[in-house]
Amino acid sequence: MAETITLGKALNHGLRRSLESDPKVVIMGEDVGKLGGVFRITDGLQKDFGEDRVIDTPLAESGIVGTAIGLAIRGYRPVCEIQFDGFVFPAYNQIVAQVAKMFYRSLGNVRLPIVIRIPFGGGIGAVEHHSESPEALFAHVPGLKVVTCANPADAYTMIRQAVASDDPIVFFEPKRRYWEKGEVDLDADLDQAFPLHAARVVKPGTDATILAYGPMVRTSLDAAIAAAEDGRNLEVIDLRSLSPLDMATVYASVRRTGRAIVVHEAPGNLGLGSELAARITEECFYSLEAPVLRVTGYDIPYPAARVEEEYLPDLDRVLDAVDRSFGW
Repeated sequence: MAETITLGKALNHGLRRSLESDPKVVIMGEDVGKLGGVFRITDGLQKDFGEDRVIDTPLAESGIVGTAIGLAIRGYRPVCEIQFDGFVFPAYNQIVAQVAKMFYRSLGNVRLPIVIRIPFGGGIGAVEHHSESPEALFAHVPGLKVVTCANPADAYTMIRQAVASDDPIVFFEPKRRYWEKGEVDLDADLDQAFPLHAARVVKPGTDATILAYGPMVRTSLDAAIAAAEDGRNLEVIDLRSLSPLDMATVYASVRRTGRAIVVHEAPGNLGLGSELAARITEECFYSLEAPVLRVTGYDIPYPAARVEEEYLPDLDRVLDAVDRSFGW
């Protein structure tokens, strides 16, 4: 049954399906129960599944993740909500020192099937600590898997796949896209779903490859539409998985187009764009017609809401990078 719903509602449906399919799935976080979450992603779930499975926690991110570790060791599948991206740092020690290492520490005998949901990115006019893009801090850590969705269909499927995975997964949700709508097959079978850690070509093209994820996929698609007016046929790839990266899809595209531009909201210094540029240069050097270019946030703390649009990569900045790539 296909429905047109928002990305936020798709996540809600996906979490509901996960709770229905496995009694060991529990959701925990600040205001996730009675309120249904700040963005209403868990709306109605506590009412239908009870306070023992959808748990309102104290305002203590380290405690949320630490408790989830204990639950996971005892056989549960905790889904932790970090209310905003900038709130995750008190839990960073638990995530990096415990969640990421337990499988290796135990010689493969203890798995932690934990999903840590983090709304990320800007564009909603929020105050400090509410518009961060910390994905590179987690993608850098061995033992963690990091994914992000960009549309309602992927949101519905990917959250279910993440909850069903035996590995710890940091699940970044593009908060400014929560209200964007798309068609979702609510009867989709996970066994037939697109792989969780595979990149997807969302717009085929021949002249240059745009690599994006999360909130910047829509921006990149808009840029591709605008570039077509100048006769340029851009390919847009939604990376979806940030660790591991699906480089096979990326390499195949770049070898065909000869140009690559990476777009993300996070600051450029040591961001995902740096890693992608390095790997593409190593593997596709003789196919490149121009250096790999990056369109990113600036290397400053996220600015005040009134000037955030000057900070965020937009259509014009992506098109400028395309022009520069063709200028080589």
